[in-house]
Parts: sequence; structure tokens; C-alpha cells
Amino acid sequence: MIHKFKLSGMNIVLDVNSGGVHIIDDLTYDMLDNVEPPFDENCPEAVIKKLSKLYPAEEIVECYNEIKELYEDQILFSEDDYEKYALTSVASPIKSMCLHVSHDCNLRCEYCFASTGDFGGGRMLMDIETGKKAIDFLMKMSANRQTLELDFFGGEPLMNFDVVKQIVAYAREEEKKYDKHIRFTITTNGMLLTEDKMDFINEEMSNVVLSIDGRKEINDRMRKRVDGTGSYDRIIENFKKFVPMRGDKDYYVRGTYTKYNLDFSNDVMHLFDEGFEQISVEPVMAESSKPYAITDGDLPKIFKEYEILAEKISKIRAEGKFINFFHFMLDLDQGPCAIKRLKGCGCGNEYVAVSPDGDIYPCHQFVGIEKFKMGNVNDGSFNYDIKDDFARAHVYTKPDCVKCWAKFYCSGGCNANNYLYAGDIHNSYKISCEIQKKRLECAIMLKAVQLMDTAE
Repeated sequence: MIHKFKLSGMNIVLDVNSGGVHIIDDLTYDMLDNVEPPFDENCPEAVIKKLSKLYPAEEIVECYNEIKELYEDQILFSEDDYEKYALTSVASPIKSMCLHVSHDCNLRCEYCFASTGDFGGGRMLMDIETGKKAIDFLMKMSANRQTLELDFFGGEPLMNFDVVKQIVAYAREEEKKYDKHIRFTITTNGMLLTEDKMDFINEEMSNVVLSIDGRKEINDRMRKRVDGTGSYDRIIENFKKFVPMRGDKDYYVRGTYTKYNLDFSNDVMHLFDEGFEQISVEPVMAESSKPYAITDGDLPKIFKEYEILAEKISKIRAEGKFINFFHFMLDLDQGPCAIKRLKGCGCGNEYVAVSPDGDIYPCHQFVGIEKFKMGNVNDGSFNYDIKDDFARAHVYTKPDCVKCWAKFYCSGGCNANNYLYAGDIHNSYKISCEIQKKRLECAIMLKAVQLMDTAE
């Protein structure tokens, strides 16, 4: 399988199974519309006749032979070596946890998937005993895995920061007993960031996700305080103070774009101009009836905007500056392992979420959906059947993914979005798929530009 496209003046072809990317001339680009394996020994007369309206016959024949040679060398139209890994797919030890220390929030973001923080179950905070049992659960269920990950999440986790600190202290002691190491992350809207909190986070958190939507007018339209006033001024002040304190530790600012700001490249550039180099601005996922929801009619504008953003980023890098846009990150050399390509984040299998009252779910976006409740850390219950179901979910169990060129990069998409907006974790949420494919094309183009610049 191949995928070819034109972007930024280049003809690009991706060999899906090998991951190889090629910049090709116009003849090769047009030829690939007319040939596929198995190849004849000689270029078919029908192909020569069709393409000779644009190209000399001898060049057509030469191009055909080059494509055939690339096929024989497994560089183009390479065989699928991944399905064998899918067929042996089994449940894995849990390595990552999203710990909901707060089902409460000091903002009332209109698009919030968590029902403005309480996930539809009432506002509550996790107590330290539940937090400790969550750590015990992670230690037990991680089996022989040594490096684990835990994200403090909400709502707004800084509303329960004393418990965050106590959980970290407990986990550090448990690490020693089990010969493990936990990489902590915290996701925050920044409203409650104070210097003492910044110091603790920089000491203990390997990564920090900082929520802000971009320009002041865009952020404040959706991300309001409880009293209805905007949050931008407080957030940007705290983040601009905090990020320089991170040193060489990871962070990224994470925003959401909606129907109201389909010119979101301007929000990315605004965040860059404010001094942030690690940026993620992602599409809202919402029912089409919501006024801010992205619908099929918005896709052409969104596609164009990603192209504009890619060109802006390319220009910034050409000037010797650094910027990293999360959804344009792409490794053409090694990439994720085969299992990662097939399953993605490991939702429900390697990754779980724990609510303030100890309930266990496949991920943070499934929290509160009763049919996906996997157990509870307080009573020790756990449903291995649900875990097995998620372990068996991969690109080859999702019909639309099997024939899609992007499957090894999106890994079947988000299971939660597939369930919420397409009815089943094995279905594909089409809007999300189309956006992901355009982002991938832009990422490939940027990588191609980078590699060509390096070669020169």
C-alpha cells in the first residue's frame, strides 16, 4: 500500500508498510496512478499510450522499470509485516495511570469533556488513602515493568495539591520496595500555580501539560472562571513565569480549537510569540449539535489551516529557531514499536484511569461511563474481561483502519472518541480520522524538508 500527495511544491509518496517516504518527480507521481503489483516484465502499452500525452515514451518505460525495481527491493508496495503481531496480541501489564485527584475545577470551560470537571458524578476530591491504594494497584499490576507513568489529572489537580504531594511521597517509598521508577506528569489550567507549587512540580514532575487555548479572545470565549470572567491574563502570567523554571525538563502548552477559531494557526503562533516552544492545539471533540462543534463542512478550512501552520513552522525553523508542534512530530527512522503502532496509547490494557472514589476505567475519557468501569482500588475488584477486550483492539479489528494508509501512525485513533462519536471502540470517528490524516501529511512534508536541508 502507498499513499501519495502534493504539498509545498513537492510530490510525496509514503510506502505504508515500510514507512519509507520518497520525493518524486511528476512522471513517477502520475505513473503510480496507473500501475500496481504484480508488475509485468515490460511497461504495459496502455500505460505508455496514456502517459505519452505528457511524457516521452522512453522516459515512461524507464520510470516503470524503476518503480518495478523499487517494488522488488520492498521499497515501494512493501508487504505488511505488522499483522502477525496483531494476531498474537495479548493483555499486557499496566504501565500508565491517570490519577483523578480532583473531580472539581475552578474553570467552567464550555467544551469540557469532563462536564466542567466532575465527570457527571458530582464534585469531589481524592483522599490520600485512595491515592495510596491506587499506587499499590499500579505496583501490583505493572508486573515486571520497571518504568511507570502517572498523570495527576482532574478537573484541576492543583485544587487537591496537598494530596498530590502526599501521593508522590508515598510512591517514592514504594518505588524502592519494588525496584521501579514512576515518571510523574501533571495537567493543569495554571490558575492556582504559585511559586511553591512550581518548585515542587519542577522537582518531581517529568512532564507538565499546561492548558491554554491561544489568543486572549479565543481562550476567554471558552475557558471562563466560575463567575463568568476570562482566565487568560492569570494563566499566561503564571505559565510565562513557570516555563523558564522548568530548565531542560519537558512541558507543553495544550489548547483546543473549535468552530470559533478555525484559524488556529494564529493561536499556535501566538503561543510561540509568548515564549512557548512546545505546543499542542487540538480539535474539539463534541456532538455536532453543539454550537462550537467541528463538522464535516469545516474540514476544508481545517486542512488548509494545517498547511498554513506547517509553512509557518517551516519558516521559523529555516530562521534557526526552535518550535515543536505536537501533532507534527514524526520519526521516519525508527518510530514506535510494532505493538505501539497497532494499539496506540494502550487504553484499557496498559493504561487506566482512577477516579477520586477509586473506580478504575480504561482511560480518563471513559471515566463515569458505567459499562466501562473495570473495578475499584479500594475493594480490590478488577474486571480482566474488559482489559482483555481492549488488549484485542487494534488496527486489524477496526474495519476502516485495515484499508487506511495512516493506520500505523494513528494506531486506530482514540478508543474513547470512537465509542462516544461512532458507537464502538472498533469503529472509526470519521472527522477525527480526516484531521489526523491531514496532520500526518503535513508532518511528512516538514520531515522531508528537514532531511533535504540536512542533505544539502
